[in-house]
Amino acid sequence: MEKTVPDTLTPGPCSGNRSRVARRRRAVAGAALALLVAVTGCTGSQQERSAATDRTGDATPVAVTGPLCDVLPSGTEPGSPGSLVGQSPDQALTWIPVLTTFEAAVRATGMAEELSAAGGLTILAPTDDAFRAKFSTANLDHLLLKDTDTLRGLLKEHLVGGARSAAELVAAGSVTTLAGTTLAVTAAGPGARLADRAETVCADYRAAGARIHVINKVLGSLPDTAREEDDHH
Repeated sequence: MEKTVPDTLTPGPCSGNRSRVARRRRAVAGAALALLVAVTGCTGSQQERSAATDRTGDATPVAVTGPLCDVLPSGTEPGSPGSLVGQSPDQALTWIPVLTTFEAAVRATGMAEELSAAGGLTILAPTDDAFRAKFSTANLDHLLLKDTDTLRGLLKEHLVGGARSAAELVAAGSVTTLAGTTLAVTAAGPGARLADRAETVCADYRAAGARIHVINKVLGSLPDTAREEDDHH
């Protein structure tokens, strides 16, 4: 499981209700990624193990599970799990500070609207640390700026039709991604293990018509290039 704690969060630049929301500012994949993240809006952070209050003040019980949830805000704070329930999936992603790379990839590929698919969607979103462990900075910049077709295919490896909870994924035993890949799913504590490779580290965020599960590894068959960057230093 991913054991690293997200980088320090600093206040975001948004006004109004989001003025209190912390935004992760660290550059994830160099200047190109920083530019893409900057145009997506403010990010927030989430964690709730019992109940949350949405923006209207109505109680919206939302339970999320996983070790990473412990370092994400909870309760009535903006960006808490309950506050995301009525938001579109692409907007909900902008409030989860450990998903800036994944969210930037969604913007770069123009897939924001596709996340609001009829019939719902399950989003298996790798953390920023997972992307850093998978791709070199140069490789990720290339995907984001020049090879968005390949990046789109990668994102589809992380999308499953139907809004399914972690428990439902485990009960199914396997799921097929929008890329056509079949993933075996087994229990991993209160969460799920996917393809004997990745695990949910904060599962069961609910957006409008979608479930978002934060995972600790990048899925799909693209080659690992992070070590290539290490070899050049």
